[in-house]
Amino acid sequence: MSAIGATRGENVTADSVNALLENGRILTTPVLRSVVARLAPPMDTVASYHFGWIDQAGLPAEGDGGKAVRPALALLSAQAAGAPAEAGVPGAVAVELVHNFSLLHDDLMDGDEQRRHRHTVWKVHGPSQAILVGDALLALANELLLEQGTAEAGRATRRLTSATRKLIDGQAQDISFEHRERVTVAECLEMEGNKTGALLACASSIGAVLGGASEADADALEEYGYHLGLAFQAIDDLLGIWGDPETTGKQTWSDLRQRKKSLPVVAALAAGGPASERLGELLLADAKNPENDAFSEEEFALRAALIEEAGGREWTSEEARRQYATAIAALDKMDMPDEIQRKLVGLADFVVVRNK
Repeated sequence: MSAIGATRGENVTADSVNALLENGRILTTPVLRSVVARLAPPMDTVASYHFGWIDQAGLPAEGDGGKAVRPALALLSAQAAGAPAEAGVPGAVAVELVHNFSLLHDDLMDGDEQRRHRHTVWKVHGPSQAILVGDALLALANELLLEQGTAEAGRATRRLTSATRKLIDGQAQDISFEHRERVTVAECLEMEGNKTGALLACASSIGAVLGGASEADADALEEYGYHLGLAFQAIDDLLGIWGDPETTGKQTWSDLRQRKKSLPVVAALAAGGPASERLGELLLADAKNPENDAFSEEEFALRAALIEEAGGREWTSEEARRQYATAIAALDKMDMPDEIQRKLVGLADFVVVRNK
């Protein structure tokens, strides 16, 4: 996928994208820390561990805080509307709080014991703290926006709450799919649009809203973010099966272990042919044997190979390209500085050309 966006984002280098992400961290982290500090003990400590600011013993740490794509998008969207990046900081922090609310709950629901090469919160502090801290972060996100006290903050809050509801819808759909024999490609795309696309859409528009953008301009940025989210999730689905554990921080075949009906799986099952039929037979047998912890690595490898043979891997890679192209086209619906548009294209390139 290295050629994606070459004609639009060719002047945005990897170093400049990293600088965008780092600038997002610099502007948002102090505000994020101050907001998290409002939490009552021990939730403040648990949240600090989750964000990588302290270790299990409570000592200062420099953990991996994630890619910081959403804060960078929020700040760029403010600049796309002609406002300074700083105008988007409350929106960037609010989106980051919602994103981490979802991570805390998702890790518990999925039984994931590792995130960003560290034990997850529920594993260290227990399920109750993971739930409570997640709920608290969600409340803080809305509190932060509303206390800005402007009409633009009210508009931004409406977009954030709508995105949050869709995110929760997507997680519910994702869980329900694990217990179904078949899921259509359309259903999978709808789920991923809710679970991932909605919050990236919000991140891509919330700074512009806070900066006074029109609804039409905010909608164009939201469309960019939504389709970028689908491209992001398609790549994530590929990494969930074929990603390097040393890079992703997750187990080999992680999505297969969790019975996820991700895009490569669903596309492979819909393709028809011997590999597709054999895969369907194996997954049906798996559904009747919930104790797949006893499976050998060779059995997971077989499923991954069948998905690839049936065309699920190639189809998902192409879908990432299609969604990327739709995202980039949406940027032309808004009049913005060329430099900012190039940065948005460059950030999109970063999202879809990655290995973790």
